[in-house]
Amino acid sequence: MKKLLLASLTAGILMISACNNAKSPDQVASDTTKAELSADKEVAKTEDQAASDLNKAAGNVDDELASFDNQVAKDAYKLAVSQADGDRKVALAKCEAQNGDAQKACKDQAAADYQAAKASARASALSMKP
Repeated sequence: MKKLLLASLTAGILMISACNNAKSPDQVASDTTKAELSADKEVAKTEDQAASDLNKAAGNVDDELASFDNQVAKDAYKLAVSQADGDRKVALAKCEAQNGDAQKACKDQAAADYQAAKASARASALSMKP
């Protein structure tokens, strides 16, 4: 029983000590590249969807100008949030190069920047609505 408890405590300590450890520069570069590619794909997909939505809405401009303006505001918001999400993913990947409190502060800053970008996108979208 004592051996099991000791083994469990040792495993727990090892797991806790592994948190917020810096990764190698190669791993950080790889993770950052993956995050950038993922962000680019996400933004491109959102841009394509926005273009499709705008083309659909533009077909009825005479009858639905207000609807078009609302769709523009929604798509602008979606695009801004998509870009902010991509930027957050890249920032978090770069945070992996740091240790301990510096890594936590880096991640906190990435989260704060993401929330600020979302708030800005929301305000911008609201200002675009008729």
